[in-house]
Amino acid sequence: MILMPKAAGALARTGGRAIVFALASVVLLGCGSLKGTKGAEPVPLGVNPATVPYSQVWTARVGAVRDALVPAVSGDSVTVAASDGTVASLDAATGAERWRTRVGSALAAGVGTDGQVAAVVTQGNDVVVLDAGRELWRQRIQAQVYTPPLVAGGRVFVLAADRSVSAYDGQTGRRLWQQQRAGEPLVLRQAGVILPVGDTLVVGLSGRLVGLNPNSGTVRWEAPIASPRGINDVERLVDLVGGAARLAEVVCARAFQASVGCVNTERGSLVWSKPANGYEGIGGDGGYVFGTESNGHVVAWRRSSGERAWTNENLQYRRLTAPLATGRTVVVGDGSGSVHVLSRDDGTLVNRLSTDGSGIATTPVLAAGNLVVVTRNGGVFAFRPQ
Repeated sequence: MILMPKAAGALARTGGRAIVFALASVVLLGCGSLKGTKGAEPVPLGVNPATVPYSQVWTARVGAVRDALVPAVSGDSVTVAASDGTVASLDAATGAERWRTRVGSALAAGVGTDGQVAAVVTQGNDVVVLDAGRELWRQRIQAQVYTPPLVAGGRVFVLAADRSVSAYDGQTGRRLWQQQRAGEPLVLRQAGVILPVGDTLVVGLSGRLVGLNPNSGTVRWEAPIASPRGINDVERLVDLVGGAARLAEVVCARAFQASVGCVNTERGSLVWSKPANGYEGIGGDGGYVFGTESNGHVVAWRRSSGERAWTNENLQYRRLTAPLATGRTVVVGDGSGSVHVLSRDDGTLVNRLSTDGSGIATTPVLAAGNLVVVTRNGGVFAFRPQ
């Protein structure tokens, strides 16, 4: 049995690039253990009710996948990446490969895409942009990157670990602007928040959602979801983690091990913020915001008020992904490779799907009507409700 830090608990020291680890986020791995906290046993899984039937419609493979390598959906394609530098675009309906390439370096973050152009970041801090699998350009940046780039409006936006946000021309790689603010002593070594909302670029900086002008990088507004607390750098760490849940102009996000909150991006004001103890991003729909807590509880908050609607405690200590809201269900993956489909109304289990047993690497995605999940061993599995 080997004591290892969970990726979500890893912290990067922004000055000297030293890596330290938060003790509260240490997990036991090895010997087939699913323990999410030292000495804590996962709740045994009950019988699969399968009241909402699913069928597996296709599978594909890439290489081993890190947490920061999230699949990206655009139209009827899903683009996936592996830690060894493989990037592949698949037909989301059939799993057929549209293109596959190797960028020549191990990857640290990806994928961002608009359906044509795809962007990843190497462990050597190169932003690499591909057009239908052909390299358009690569640009070295000065800081590490753990967040998939955002490709939108003919530009590539990069959120780096030193709190900088940069914009590049999507075709040439010319840097258009950079927004830099004073860095915190520590930042999370996992994906942050960056997304477009109307004509505003919304990013997570420390415990705040910040609205930027995408043409110049100037700040339009800031709204705090959490504030620093504690007496040392680790205790005072406050950072927003990806992904976020957007409905119209309201964006909801999680502050690492502190809170979940929603911001009105038109007014730049906080709608609500509630204490929450988790390290994965959140999902949501028109009625609820969904999250997984660090102990494996799945929680639904009412989107309008932030009050808890329900909590599912049956997946305790199973190292859950962030949730995906899809229709009448909420989907989470776990560290054993199972995919749990819950009712969005009360959190009860309605189906459990199996993959290759290596653990679900990132939040599931919905593409062309299929539920697509990627495992740590690089399996890509697509399921469809019957």
